Amino acid sequence: MRISYSSVGTYQTCPLKYKFQHVDRIPEPKSKEAVFGTLVHAVMKYIHTPALLSPTIEQALDYFAKGWNSEVYEDEMEERAAFSQGVTILQNYLARTKPNDYTIVDLESRFAIEIGDEEHGKHIVSGIIDRIDRTADGYEIIDYKTTRKMPSQDKVDNDLQLSIYLKAFLVRYPKETEHLNKITVSLYYLKHGVKLSSVRTKEQLERVDQTFLDVIKAIEEEKFEPILSPLCDWCGYQKICPLWKHKFAETRKLETEEVKVAIGEYLDLKGKMSQEKQHLGKLQALILQYMEQEGVDRVFDEQGIIGKSLRKTYKYDEEKLRAILEPLDKWEAILKVDGIALRTILAVLPSPVKQSVEETKMLDKESVSLSVKKNKIEVDDELSL
Repeated sequence: MRISYSSVGTYQTCPLKYKFQHVDRIPEPKSKEAVFGTLVHAVMKYIHTPALLSPTIEQALDYFAKGWNSEVYEDEMEERAAFSQGVTILQNYLARTKPNDYTIVDLESRFAIEIGDEEHGKHIVSGIIDRIDRTADGYEIIDYKTTRKMPSQDKVDNDLQLSIYLKAFLVRYPKETEHLNKITVSLYYLKHGVKLSSVRTKEQLERVDQTFLDVIKAIEEEKFEPILSPLCDWCGYQKICPLWKHKFAETRKLETEEVKVAIGEYLDLKGKMSQEKQHLGKLQALILQYMEQEGVDRVFDEQGIIGKSLRKTYKYDEEKLRAILEPLDKWEAILKVDGIALRTILAVLPSPVKQSVEETKMLDKESVSLSVKKNKIEVDDELSL
């Protein structure tokens, strides 16, 4: 199979979207965010393309303006805001950056590397690296981002995209494998003017192939379940996605008047309950503050009494408890699987071990939940089946 990093990223975000794009070949209109990002990337390449004289701010902005596509924006105000943001990004970038100060090895470098083996099958992973620089003691691989949200440093340290880019770089420059500590991988968040950098170990790079092979295996097994996430808001397949298609009028023909009323009343009631819950919390805080101030545990009204009770929960000192129970062969009997701890351990285990752990999972119970998002308040109902 030939697969790009971006399509692997799509599968990890939502397997069903991958199917729509790469299996069913259903065209997806480019979002305004994607069009904006593509143009900014093109301007960054223009700025850093080696030349006797680097482009001025005016020339860079002119290049940006000539490449602008107004058709993807719904209204003039939205377009103006986006164009202004692009201008600000470029002005700020060039105000702190002198292109001639960098030794650029390559821009928008295309790669295609082989993973897998003869026994289990070989595959080609392709992609494009935005920029590769030669630094004072090594190299830096840079990928530009135009998204608003920045990740944590931990996510950058484990970012799959940067890892596969580094592997592609090492195929091109194999001798640099011995100098991994001198190769920096960076995500440059242009809207913030912040570059988040990291390095990789040999062990991390060895795990990258297995991650891709796991995705390829899932694709070959046709595992294409949809995943609900904040990225759904920017997906062009909502009209045919089982998680979203009810949003659109043409899919609601079987909806009876009774169901319509129930949906409307449910949303209205959940909104009122959320508001009441917030108000109740404010009243409780005020009453507790008064009790603390007056040194009382109960307050009285004609309608009744409000009492304050102190609830305490306890946990055991694990080391002390283990010292007591282990000599009695009772320690193992009280251990249980801790989901959070297990996820932490899984993150550092080899892929074959992870697979073995995943195979031990069994269905415990099923539940149906209804989520309501209204006025920035989200409330969940859960019905156990």
